[in-house]
Amino acid sequence: MSSPIDSADQSPALETAHATQVGNDPKDKKPTVLETHGYFLGKSIGTGSYATVRMAHSERHEGNVAIKIVSKFSAPADYLKKFLPREIEVVKGLRHPNLIRFLQAIETTHRVYIIMEFAENGSLLDIIRKDQHIDEIRSRKWFKQLTYAIEYCHDRGVVHRDIKCENMLMDDSWNIKLSDFGFARGHMKPKNGQPILSETFCGSYAYASPEILRGIPYQPQFADVWSMGVVLFAMVFGRLPFDDSNYKELIKQVSSKVVFPKDPKVSSGCKSLINKILAPLKSRIRLSGIKMDQWFLFEEGQAGSSKDRKSISSVTDEERRLSVDADSLVPPNLITKEELEAKARPRGARRDSTDEEQPVGTQNPFDEAEQSDKGNSSGKSKKPPSKKES
Repeated sequence: MSSPIDSADQSPALETAHATQVGNDPKDKKPTVLETHGYFLGKSIGTGSYATVRMAHSERHEGNVAIKIVSKFSAPADYLKKFLPREIEVVKGLRHPNLIRFLQAIETTHRVYIIMEFAENGSLLDIIRKDQHIDEIRSRKWFKQLTYAIEYCHDRGVVHRDIKCENMLMDDSWNIKLSDFGFARGHMKPKNGQPILSETFCGSYAYASPEILRGIPYQPQFADVWSMGVVLFAMVFGRLPFDDSNYKELIKQVSSKVVFPKDPKVSSGCKSLINKILAPLKSRIRLSGIKMDQWFLFEEGQAGSSKDRKSISSVTDEERRLSVDADSLVPPNLITKEELEAKARPRGARRDSTDEEQPVGTQNPFDEAEQSDKGNSSGKSKKPPSKKES
């Protein structure tokens, strides 16, 4: 099976030769691998233990792009062998207005470069932190866009498995662009009417569905829906619904009725939809049901229906109870981005190499202090739109 990555391999000797062949005369400097493809690196917009995201100008695309640079010498083996190839293979086949568009992947002896669409206005998390919470007009717009993006993916057999506010980026028109398919998986359409279950427990604890937290094989499409509910709660209330600092308490919280803060004030229709999403698997609303929900369908200027004004929850207390006590559960081996960061090789164990992508006068991005990988394809967040702008 051919690699999904465009190969641009060079021998270590050839890469090292760049340093000796380049003289003081700029005319003698050979173009880097990225420059030969028409990409000219700019500032760093995200950095971590084994990956850095840089903004770049693209001659081919006549504008800015984001380039995720993965160091082969420091990235964990399971990431390089499993998650990275799967990510590239999945995103190559996706094109939707609310998904960050994959443009190209280039591999060299030392690195993998993933070139993506650039989102100018930061992440949804940036906006929540700035505004404290998001009004229902913008929340509905962005939740609709997320719903359509996930529906598009699921219809093509792709599950995301890491939906969260950090991975929802904003383009120059303040539209959602779902990003980071690092935990995504393709070919997940049911076969002969039988769903394909996943046994790779990945994502983020605060956004993980009860079935994932319990460590049982799960249907990832329904886990994606749960994460969407967490995002909606986070938008309208400006905080996460569940505290992931203690596993046993987290299990109890996701197995109980959702507790809504008194402030800010949120409509009963919105709360009703959140209740339907953050529900046990058997009664959890599906994407088709979300698209038919009154709050989802509500258009500004309409008078609210009786269903809008009345909080509806089809989930009973009995359905929410776990079959076993939370104290008897063992936390699953949930693969998070933080865990992958922890598995990255320390700098002292890395193999030194000439960084042919390093522009003059800037630091090598892989020599910077190690920190949590918050890299995404976003830049600095501009002022978010007002109700009228959205």
